[in-house]
Amino acid sequence: MHSARPASSSSTRTGRRGPLAIPLLIVPLTLLAALFLLLLALVAARWSPLMTLDTDIVRSLHTEAVDAPDVTHVHRVLSDWVWDPWTMRLVCAAVVAVLAWRLRDRVLAAWVAATCLVGTLLQQALKAAVDRPRPVWPDPVDSAHYAAFPSGHAMTAAVVCGLVLWLLRRHGAGRALWRTALAVSVVSVLGVGLTRLWLGVHWPSDVVGGWLLGALTVVASATAYEKWWASPSRP
Repeated sequence: MHSARPASSSSTRTGRRGPLAIPLLIVPLTLLAALFLLLLALVAARWSPLMTLDTDIVRSLHTEAVDAPDVTHVHRVLSDWVWDPWTMRLVCAAVVAVLAWRLRDRVLAAWVAATCLVGTLLQQALKAAVDRPRPVWPDPVDSAHYAAFPSGHAMTAAVVCGLVLWLLRRHGAGRALWRTALAVSVVSVLGVGLTRLWLGVHWPSDVVGGWLLGALTVVASATAYEKWWASPSRP
């Protein structure tokens, strides 16, 4: 007579749904890695068609930004305060605090904090390695420091929002909360990319690179956690 398989102690302790299926994470992980590496190669090689497209887009948007100072001011507030990387990191810190003290899951809290830290270090290392100049204007509407690729604003928003969505899914969030979080995340990730382009401080491929690298960081982190820590076979 076969005995019933005991429930995972981790799932019982925290009340979450349990680990996500690893195969469902491997496919997007591979795709995101391939897309980012391709874009990185094209940017590093200064591929002419991509450079031309980048220039045409930012030039058109900059003209609009100069002609609409009120709209530009709104974009600057959104970029510098609402979706600033430090604002996103504060959101991440709040999530870590909830995981550690309210849900008593200090391992996952440390994992999330480490993911944000690694994402920031990776972004800065790539900026230094690629060393891509930012757009230069005779009449700038904003300014930014360091190299351009990948966009730190876009990547940080993608990392933090992606981690929040992953955690909500793991803990079985209700439909209303999930849909609200998804909508806020989509608006934030797309919105911060648009603000950086409107303000003329990034090329479009910088923003796309930030989105791809941010998503890749989250999926890689989630895959590693589900495989090596949340797996039911782990002692």
